[in-house]
Amino acid sequence: MTVTQIDGPRQDPAHGGQAEQLVVLVHGYGADGQDLIGLAPYFAQVLPQAAFVAPNGPEPCGMSPFGYQWFPISQFDPGSRLAGVQSAAPILDQFIDQELERHGLTEDELLLVGFSQGTMMSLHTALRRPRQIAGILGYSGILAGPELLGAEAVSKPPILLIHGDMDEMLPVQHLHEAVSALGAAAFDVQWHVSPGAGHTIAQDGLDLGMQFLRRVFGSN
Repeated sequence: MTVTQIDGPRQDPAHGGQAEQLVVLVHGYGADGQDLIGLAPYFAQVLPQAAFVAPNGPEPCGMSPFGYQWFPISQFDPGSRLAGVQSAAPILDQFIDQELERHGLTEDELLLVGFSQGTMMSLHTALRRPRQIAGILGYSGILAGPELLGAEAVSKPPILLIHGDMDEMLPVQHLHEAVSALGAAAFDVQWHVSPGAGHTIAQDGLDLGMQFLRRVFGSN
């Protein structure tokens, strides 16, 4: 089966030289890689030897003429969300494999950062990879198919989920549902609610994300 090839903007390690870590930034519905690559300079403060890449989703977004989607959201019930991430996961998986090979890195040197639909993709894909990655940082997202964790999750990387309590697109209840399901499945999951924040990454969420990256990679 031919899997769609994707690519997007990159940032080389801030200190130059060979990358020692890889951070893949997975954008939300209707956005593109440029939307998240702007996080790289912030995260590079704690990971100066990390390479960053933010791939564009595999499909043009019908509701955003200049954006992309990982899967359509014309139907957004739990079954449709699960089918969506299942259909797009091989594309993200292949991209991750190619990027690890490009940099000569292994899964324990890889971290996924997702926003919204990108958080859904990051959680679904990473937990089903045969080798555990360093961690998952997810903003304003949903855990698709929580009932499948026990049967399908093959690794348990540390996870930090962050959500605004005023999110008008994906209510903060999705965070609590994800944390409950992950906790019940014995995942190392932490969470934070950004007060007064909508469907965005607030400053407190950015700061906590930087601390999480430092923790999972053992950076100073």
